[in-house]
Amino acid sequence: MAMTIFIADDHPLLIDGLKTVLEELDDVTVTGTATNGRQLIDRLRHTPADLVLLDLNMPKQDGLITLPVLTQQFPLVKVLVFTSYTQPKLIREVRAMGARGFLLKTSDAATLKAAVGTVLAGGAWFPAETAPAAIPPDEFTQKFQLTKREIEIIRLITDGLTTRQISDRLFVSEFTINAHRRNIARKLSIDTPVGLLNFAREQGLVR
Repeated sequence: MAMTIFIADDHPLLIDGLKTVLEELDDVTVTGTATNGRQLIDRLRHTPADLVLLDLNMPKQDGLITLPVLTQQFPLVKVLVFTSYTQPKLIREVRAMGARGFLLKTSDAATLKAAVGTVLAGGAWFPAETAPAAIPPDEFTQKFQLTKREIEIIRLITDGLTTRQISDRLFVSEFTINAHRRNIARKLSIDTPVGLLNFAREQGLVR
C-alpha cells in the first residue's frame, strides 16, 4: 500500500519540486498541499496522510504554531520539518513538540528521499547539533543596557523573523515586540536591520 505525504509550504515552485522528487520514491504518493498552517489542519481532516513535510515560515499560521496542533489532533501522522533555519535550539524545540525529523531546504534530492524514507519507516532524522550560542556575560548587558529579553529579540530579528513571528514565538503582543525594538534602537543607536545584524555579528549574538 502506498504511503501518503502532505506538503505544507508557501512557495508553489518549491512544492512542485518536492512533489517531483518524492513521487520518484516507490509506493509514495503526495496527496495534498497547503500554503499555511490553518489550511493544512483543515485539509488533513479530509485528506489523511502518513507524513507531513512542514515548513516553519508560513503566513497566517507558521509551522511552530501548527506542529503541536498536528501532534495533538493527528497523532498517527509523522512530521518532518523542512526549513531554512539551522539553530540548534530550534531543532531541540521541534523535536520536543513531536516532530520526527528536521531537514534543511539546502539538502539535495537524495537526502530528502533518505529523510522521508527513514521517517516513514518509523525512524528519526535530525542533524547533529552544535552547542547553542553562549548567553552574553553580565558585563555585556551592563555595557549596552540590554535586558535578556531584548537580547533574545535581537537574535530572533537577525534570524530573519518578522515582528508577528517573534510575537507568536514569545507569546506576547506585536505591540510589546515593537516597544522592545524601539528600546533596542534607542540603546544601541541603530535604526536599520543591516546595522542591527552587523552589531549582532560583532558581539557574537548570531547563532
